[in-house]
Amino acid sequence: MYTFSDEMRRSYEGSPLSFVYYQNIDGTAVPVLASDGFCKNTGIDRSHVLEWLSAGLFERMHPDDVGTMKRISNDFLLQKGTYDVLFHCRLGSHYHIIHGSGKWHTMPDGTELAVIQYMDVTKAHERMMSVEEIYDLNRRDVFYTDSITGLPNLNYLHEYGNEKARVIRSEGKKPTVVFIDIFSMQSYNYQYGVREGDELLRLTGQEIKAQFPDSLLIRGANDHFILITEQDSQSGVGKIAVGIEQADDNIRRRANGVTSGIRCGICAVDGEMDVRDALDHARHALRRINKDMTKTWAVFSQEADNRYWRERYVIEHFDRAIEEGWIRIYYQGITRVKTGSVSSFEALARWMDPVRGMISPGDFIPALQEYHQLYKLDIYMFEQVCRDVLVRMEHNLPLTPVSVNFSRQDFDHVDVVGKMNELYAKYDLDRFVDKSFFIVEITEQDLAAGAEHLEQQMHKIHENGYRLWLDDFGSGYSAINMFSRFSFDLVKFDMELLRHLDDNGGANRVILREMMNISKQLGAHTLIEGVETQEQLDFVQEIDCELVQGYYYYKPEPLEEILYRTGHGGKVGPCETKEEREALEAEWMES
Repeated sequence: MYTFSDEMRRSYEGSPLSFVYYQNIDGTAVPVLASDGFCKNTGIDRSHVLEWLSAGLFERMHPDDVGTMKRISNDFLLQKGTYDVLFHCRLGSHYHIIHGSGKWHTMPDGTELAVIQYMDVTKAHERMMSVEEIYDLNRRDVFYTDSITGLPNLNYLHEYGNEKARVIRSEGKKPTVVFIDIFSMQSYNYQYGVREGDELLRLTGQEIKAQFPDSLLIRGANDHFILITEQDSQSGVGKIAVGIEQADDNIRRRANGVTSGIRCGICAVDGEMDVRDALDHARHALRRINKDMTKTWAVFSQEADNRYWRERYVIEHFDRAIEEGWIRIYYQGITRVKTGSVSSFEALARWMDPVRGMISPGDFIPALQEYHQLYKLDIYMFEQVCRDVLVRMEHNLPLTPVSVNFSRQDFDHVDVVGKMNELYAKYDLDRFVDKSFFIVEITEQDLAAGAEHLEQQMHKIHENGYRLWLDDFGSGYSAINMFSRFSFDLVKFDMELLRHLDDNGGANRVILREMMNISKQLGAHTLIEGVETQEQLDFVQEIDCELVQGYYYYKPEPLEEILYRTGHGGKVGPCETKEEREALEAEWMES
């Protein structure tokens, strides 16, 4: 049962207005507080009033009113209807006409209570008063006011927020909700103390209110403020953004301690949207800023919101996807240009979700990277490749090398090479393949951002017998001096170079041709991604690139499809033996 604070109980119980607070407990309206005004009108002593109410008003009603009152009361208890009725109730020896009007009220901890005002119409000397008038009288009450800033609080927002939006809309403006966060408030309290933290809250409220004097500013929970303001058709959120940035500048300048200021999410209250829905959207817009210290505000968009919920789904279901095998491994063949034979495969992750169907790698890989969970996926993929070696042996498929993608993050969270060695030993793979069967692919973006620790890990890959490929070279971060830091077995050129061969006067043709020569001189083999047409393949042959990957030859497919095809008379396509691969690689280097 709901417990009122001492201050709130004294305030409500001492009111001369006649009302009762009820709580819905298991479908029953249980009285939890009655005012002095109610006790006086009914003639019931305070010590017995809740017991008197619990016994029920229906027993004291006129029989003609009971059926209607039960229906109205039950609907109101389920928050399906309004409570605004006249009924006859026996008080003493006579029936009195009682006017009952009620509303639901959200308490500070989120509990929903019903407050019903009872007015005895029979007593001509008593003035009728609506529930709205009761709330107007109590607006400055603690229930509606934040004790630290003196601003309206969340209860006030829930009661009057939509009304403020309607007023703005009636003036031809678009109501807009701004969700404001004091950045690193917890750190500020820790460094300067809670009292200074309260001063920062007051200062923040004052500065925002100074920029938006005609708007409704609410003190939210913890270090949050909520602004209901307006935007016009000319400037959109421009004026709002200017006001927020000015308030942010003033807060930083006037604060007693060093603060990182405020940041906010902005959402227009379109149509008849509830202010609380717009507030949720504004919160989501704020999350998009994350830890970007260059941004003070972000505007909600449905596309960004959808992306956020897709990310949440990925993160919340990732471990289960691993455990239940929703993430499957697809293999895409890599072809030697000279012979047309498959030289190796790349292992690619595909998420087959039982609820959402295929989840694109473009959705789940960035989400896992954002939340530092990508290492789990990459180790999982390597283990699946190890298991599939045994499947290949069982079905007499060629043991063609496989590359697995790893991220710079992986090396920060686990001993990648140690884990690879552990899995290699777990499946007893030295009976079938040596470690050069496994290829580690890592992008040039990751290597460019890596520290000395990453360089050591790359050397460790080679020391343990695995091969190392540089992925996505030429994707926009290329630095030739990377070759002085790392030793690569192969350079994999980004597909965008091939797709835009003739842009800017054919610059990519020149770049790719020269990089073939440089790679060969540095002892690195070459592969171009994204080959889809005969014209592209002709150019690859012209510049003497060794390997290609793309839909011109193979699309990614699961191992079971390969097994099905071979079991029904189909072919895998010619695959190099280890001896053929070594001979062809040596021949290319010498040419």
